[in-house]
Amino acid sequence: MKRLLLAAALLSGAWGAGPVIAQQSKVGDWTIEKRTQDAHCNASRGYKDKDDENRDYVIVITYSDKAIVIVMIYDGWEWDKIGEILRADVGTDDADIMSKAKWEVMDKTTVRGIFEYDQSIMDRLSKAKRLTLDFDDDDDDSIEMQIPRAGEALAALKFCEENRK
Repeated sequence: MKRLLLAAALLSGAWGAGPVIAQQSKVGDWTIEKRTQDAHCNASRGYKDKDDENRDYVIVITYSDKAIVIVMIYDGWEWDKIGEILRADVGTDDADIMSKAKWEVMDKTTVRGIFEYDQSIMDRLSKAKRLTLDFDDDDDDSIEMQIPRAGEALAALKFCEENRK
C-alpha cells in the first residue's frame, strides 16, 4: 500500500528523486503533505476493499489556482496503453461533476485527470463520500472510490497550500 501511495504522489506532479517530506499531517486516513521538491501540496488516501477481492484503491488530489489534479490507482485495472486518453463521467454520491472528462493512463493501474480549477468541483468533492468514474463504453473499468472525510481533507489541503513554502 505504501508503494502505491508513493507512486500516486509521484504521478500527481513533477517531482525529483526521493520521497523527502517537508510537511505532513493526517486527517483520518488521508495524508496531507508538501514535499520539498513539490510545487503544491497533495491529499492522498489508500485502502483495501474487502468486497472487491481485497484490492488496493488509492486517490491523490492536488490543486492550484489554475488546475485540479486527481490521480486514481486501482489494482484491478489493466490499462494497455500508457498515455492513452480515456473519457469518463465524473460524479459523487449525490452530484454529477462533469461529463466525458479526459483521463490519461499513467500505467496499467493508474489514471490522472487534470481539470481547470473550478471552486464548484472542490465544493462537490468536499461534500462527497464517494467519487465515481463511469468510463465511456467500459462498465468493467468504471469505478467508485470511497472518500470519507473528504471535506476535512480538502480543508487541510487548502491550509497546506496557503502555508506552503
